Amino acid sequence: MDALTQNFADFSMITVMAAFAVAFAAGLVKGMVGFAMPAIMISGLASLMSPDLALAVLILPTLVANLAQALRQGGGAALASIKRFRLFMVVAAVLLVLSAQLYAVLSVELILIGIGAPIALFSLLQLSGWRPRARQSVKLDLSVGAFAGFVGGLSGIWGPPTVAYLTAIDTPKQEQLRIQGVIYGLGAVLLFLAHLRSGVVQAPSMALSACLVIPAMLGMWAGFAVQDRVDQATFRKITLWVLLIAGANLVRRGVF
Repeated sequence: MDALTQNFADFSMITVMAAFAVAFAAGLVKGMVGFAMPAIMISGLASLMSPDLALAVLILPTLVANLAQALRQGGGAALASIKRFRLFMVVAAVLLVLSAQLYAVLSVELILIGIGAPIALFSLLQLSGWRPRARQSVKLDLSVGAFAGFVGGLSGIWGPPTVAYLTAIDTPKQEQLRIQGVIYGLGAVLLFLAHLRSGVVQAPSMALSACLVIPAMLGMWAGFAVQDRVDQATFRKITLWVLLIAGANLVRRGVF
């Protein structure tokens, strides 16, 4: 049977419960630090089902979670964040589209190592006490946006560079979470539209995806509760630890 036509009836109760647990865990981390949901879901779900189906079922939970994150303080606040980071977003989007054309000629393993190693090093240095003084500027928006978009088009991963930049310029917690929701939400919409043509988006796989929205949002609300209780310094440390783990995992995927 085509993996993308599988639904809950095709899986054991243990597999379904495990998928719900993965979605909840991904939502929990997403609510706490604002990112890493797709990485957690694809790594967890791919151990339970085919990679194609895992990619399909993460689409709706990711889309809904990012919309909830972007609009948590209202549409006006989301628009203000878009205005502040509009140059970063436009440059990243353009480079993402252009670099996607190079996917077939570059080594994915080297790309993953090239993303993961500097992110892990950046996080480790910051956790050890190194605090570079960076301020948002046109030059930084252009350069970091170009880098995030370039690696995103090649690997599908642009979260860690984006979060590293937002952390380096000491973006306030609420705005950092909000702009991440906006950026990743737009990416999730594009992903959904792209896979309408690729065949990944099919009724059975979307039914499973819709069901996983529930545990993902429950996890996210739990993560929001934790995030609301921590101050800026604690939030920054948690974010850096998640970045360190994410960067190290990218290096692992590039090596093994």
